Amino acid sequence: MTGEFGLIGRLRRLVGSAGPQSPDLLVGIGDDAALWRLGDRIIAATTDTLVDGVHFRPDITGWADLGWKALAVNLSDLAAVGAVPRFALVTLGLPPATGPDPIELLYRGLLELARASGTVLVGGDIVRSPVLTVTVGLFGEVGVPSGADWRAHVLLRSAARPGELVAVTGTLGAAAGGLRLLLADPWGAEGRAPALVRAYRRPQPRLEAAPVLVGAGVRAAIDVSDGLVADLGHICEESGVGAEIEAERVPVHPEAARIFGPEALILALTGGEDYELVFTGPEAAIARVADRSPIPVTVIGRTTEGPPGRVRVVGPGGEELTLTRAGWDHLAPEGP
Repeated sequence: MTGEFGLIGRLRRLVGSAGPQSPDLLVGIGDDAALWRLGDRIIAATTDTLVDGVHFRPDITGWADLGWKALAVNLSDLAAVGAVPRFALVTLGLPPATGPDPIELLYRGLLELARASGTVLVGGDIVRSPVLTVTVGLFGEVGVPSGADWRAHVLLRSAARPGELVAVTGTLGAAAGGLRLLLADPWGAEGRAPALVRAYRRPQPRLEAAPVLVGAGVRAAIDVSDGLVADLGHICEESGVGAEIEAERVPVHPEAARIFGPEALILALTGGEDYELVFTGPEAAIARVADRSPIPVTVIGRTTEGPPGRVRVVGPGGEELTLTRAGWDHLAPEGP
């Protein structure tokens, strides 16, 4: 098995070899969203699927929370490229015994976040499926002034350069901590750590931070969905750079630190589903982001000359920390 990202690479090469691409396609396979030029605007498109038993478990995820999360993970992808959400299509794969009441609850959660984010639901599909699946296709846009370089108005995985600072919004490890508590004690987890449980069930895509990054001169970003180390690695691979993270500077969620102690750092580095933005840029640009962002921003390291795609996590003495995994891979032999 080549793993999820190895397979994506093979498909990317196959698509690229299939024939001429449209000149209006600015970014295709390999980023958080595809980007397509349409007049003086860029259309951004992304899609994600949540599968019962893979991305959620019904015993720890309510129907309304599932609807919220299905849209949130896609909104986070648009934030990662600097796009404003516009409309969404929803496809449900339903086991035969699924009744209408839980699906209405799912849509209530989805619509709650849609209203908050300015997203309009415009249609979709319903199909029979052996397991419950929820797929959202989300479309957004980026305005580009006439004659301007479009690259100055979007965030890309491929735009990092050696010697830039690496920074992240918010705190990390909350969602992974919430999931761990829910799996151990579904009934008592919320009372013990409500912030962690809420972070897992109702992630907050950083749409409000994305325009701040673009306006400050940041060009490279990704959302933390698979894990900080893994996702920063995607930036490094696409940009042909390496990176070094200082473990002591990683902003671990305080409630995760209280409950899990030193292990909370591992949750922050590799747990995923935080949906914060990790980004790189010159010192002046990062300083502007920190000054203007409505969400706290923490500098955690620097990009390096390479090796391309390599992310090192170093301790206070400069020693490299050994991680058993960098983050989530759907097709990894031993799972996440």
